[in-house]
Amino acid sequence: MIRLNFKFLNFSFKSFHQWIHLRSNHFHFANSSRLKIDSNRVLNELSKSGRINEARKLFDKMPERDEFTWNTLIAAYAASGKLTEAMELFKETPIKSSITWNSLISGYCQHGMETEAFDSFSRMQVEGQRPNQYTMGSILRLCSTSGLLQRGKQVHGYVIKTQFDSNDYVVTGLVDMYAKCNCISEAESLFKMMPDKKNHVMWTAMVSGYSQNGEAFKAIRCYRDMVVEGVASNQFTFPSVLTACAAVQAANFGAQMHSFIVRSGFEANVFVESALVDMYAKCQDLDSAMKVLENMKVDDVVSWNSMLVGCVRLGCEEDALLLFRNMRARDMKLDNFTYPSVLNCFASMQDVNNAMSVHCLIIKTGFEASKLVNNALVDMYAKQGNMDCAFQVFNHMPNKDVVSWTSILTGYAHNNRHEEALKLFCHMRLAGVYPDHIVLASVLSACAELTLLEFVQQVHANFVKSGLRSSISIDNSLVTVYAKCGCIDDASRVFDSMQSRDVISWTALIVGYAQNGKGRDSVRFYDQMVASGTKPDFITFIGLLFACSHAGLLERGRSYFASMQKVYGIKPGPEHYACMIDLLGRSGKLVEADTLLNQMDVEPDAAVWKALLAACRVHGNLELGLRAAKNLFELEPTNAVPYIMLSNMYSAAGKWEDAARIRRTMKSRGISKEPGCSWIEVNSKVHTFMSEDSGHPRTTEIYSKIAEIMVSIKEAGYEPDISFALHNMDEEGKELGLAYHSEKLAVAFGILSLPPGAPIRIFKNLRVCGDCHSAMKYISRVYHRHIILRDSNCFHHFKEGQCSCGDYW
Repeated sequence: MIRLNFKFLNFSFKSFHQWIHLRSNHFHFANSSRLKIDSNRVLNELSKSGRINEARKLFDKMPERDEFTWNTLIAAYAASGKLTEAMELFKETPIKSSITWNSLISGYCQHGMETEAFDSFSRMQVEGQRPNQYTMGSILRLCSTSGLLQRGKQVHGYVIKTQFDSNDYVVTGLVDMYAKCNCISEAESLFKMMPDKKNHVMWTAMVSGYSQNGEAFKAIRCYRDMVVEGVASNQFTFPSVLTACAAVQAANFGAQMHSFIVRSGFEANVFVESALVDMYAKCQDLDSAMKVLENMKVDDVVSWNSMLVGCVRLGCEEDALLLFRNMRARDMKLDNFTYPSVLNCFASMQDVNNAMSVHCLIIKTGFEASKLVNNALVDMYAKQGNMDCAFQVFNHMPNKDVVSWTSILTGYAHNNRHEEALKLFCHMRLAGVYPDHIVLASVLSACAELTLLEFVQQVHANFVKSGLRSSISIDNSLVTVYAKCGCIDDASRVFDSMQSRDVISWTALIVGYAQNGKGRDSVRFYDQMVASGTKPDFITFIGLLFACSHAGLLERGRSYFASMQKVYGIKPGPEHYACMIDLLGRSGKLVEADTLLNQMDVEPDAAVWKALLAACRVHGNLELGLRAAKNLFELEPTNAVPYIMLSNMYSAAGKWEDAARIRRTMKSRGISKEPGCSWIEVNSKVHTFMSEDSGHPRTTEIYSKIAEIMVSIKEAGYEPDISFALHNMDEEGKELGLAYHSEKLAVAFGILSLPPGAPIRIFKNLRVCGDCHSAMKYISRVYHRHIILRDSNCFHHFKEGQCSCGDYW
């Protein structure tokens, strides 16, 4: 028994030591586990708080690391943009799970590293790891933010192949991707395929997609459906709906949304408040916008900027400037969206001094390097007519985009500095900047004023070759410029090719035909315009009445003039009265013209009196012409035209003393006549001629050709009209003076320089005289040339001895 007890004790002693050893190992293991858990917890906290360097130090000191440890630091590096360090750790990690891959891919996607993200996505599958919904989400977000539509479609194919197309998280990513890549119909199809699994994120993605793609009404309807389905809205849903309301001026629905936002408890969210300010401002309810702005607890610069823009759009520049002053008084941090709105105020107000003060502030606050601000400065100075300052800002810009070039080029064009505009356009092309529709419209406008047909044709050809989609503004500009260059057939071809037309398109063609002596065609197109359902506007009737005047359509003109107010509610302006007086004057009805002038609802301007004076000159009515001239002397005291016309009337009546008296009056008042000038474009070079000009390199040839032309057309029946030689000299001297008028020199040069049968296009700054007009008819018949002469009034198309103008000056 005793022996047995010892044996038992021996056995118990060994077991005890083993038990102690096992117990010690257990405590060691437990302590180690707790240490690792604690370390991982601290590592996670440091990583999430952005203290990445401290997290790395802890990671390096940890004696044991598990999968969580590695993934935590890789995710931290990736999220903070330290992707080189993330990749190094990724290579070292002993276990690469789907979480490890997702952490790296998410970092690449988050920082827009397309190549690295998709390479990792491919390698992940090669190495046997199946992407999960979070991998898909990261990749699709990259496609959304970077506009990678083709990549997104490839991912969509993979989603279908791997049966993720029923996963609401992945489908939401696809909806968002297609919406942000402007494929709203594809997003809509996917959205409708998920009838039972639409959560608030998917609904919000669809509402935002509609709103961002210009489908405002669909966005509002989608939101209503969302509410009916009982899905809660959040701070991401409301701004998209409010943006849609702003886009279609749905002020009432926007106000209802405001009430719902307050009931939902989101009225204090800064993003929602900012969207409310923007919505009310764009719906022209500045009072409501201001109330929301004043109640905001945070001075949000985006909201204040929206208010600024709203004030500027409604022409409330003073209110906008007051807002700007309040922003500065609150010491708000202005951004590069604040200054452009303020600069737009000065562009409208023509406030040069304060504009320059803000320019100084821009420099002081360091925004002179902002492209957006510089573009606004260029635009502001250009709209103020200060092209020197505009060009100085433009010239000092380090990086110019198409908007920069557009601002300066359009500024030159609108300030009648057309040559500089075209030179800048050439520099723009040399700089490798491709023009947009606004630039091209401005260039074409400048070409129209300079009548540079060859340049127009080059611009048009380059536009067609560029592959840019045509727009109604470009087409309208082309119709106008071809018409102003005398190429009415080309203008008509552009018009016929237009997919859509507005009132400007029709008006451009109506005016174009009228200016080119085809008034009956203008009337025909007007009838087509009305039949198409397009309503004429103020400008349309100016072109239409001009056409009736030049085509001698007296009754039509009376009818159209009467219909302006009766049918379309358009009150006639001085321009319409000028056309009617011109029409009556051309028809010899000076008494009726005088009666209409006395019955005008508006004060007659210079154009009205000029029309009457021109009619009096043609019909030799000195008494009424003198009255018209005296009114013009008062309205335009420095304009030489009425003095010259009255002097010419006296000369034509043989009253040389009265004519000389008018000339002396001009001289004593320091009024000088603009010299007559004609120009012609040959081989992309413009040749200019003055009366009796001898400065051209080919003067000898030109004068020799003039002598030949005069002999030829006299043989054909031409007789010089010495009444247009308005100097008191002998008949031979008068004839010689007439022969060397600028337009005759230009046509002689055209016959010498252009191929046989080619049209001769001449432009003159003043109205063509009656003798030159008669000579051109004979030249066109004798030399079988189409002569297109544009004077200050209209185009004259001379063909085979006839003119399109109806022989009226």
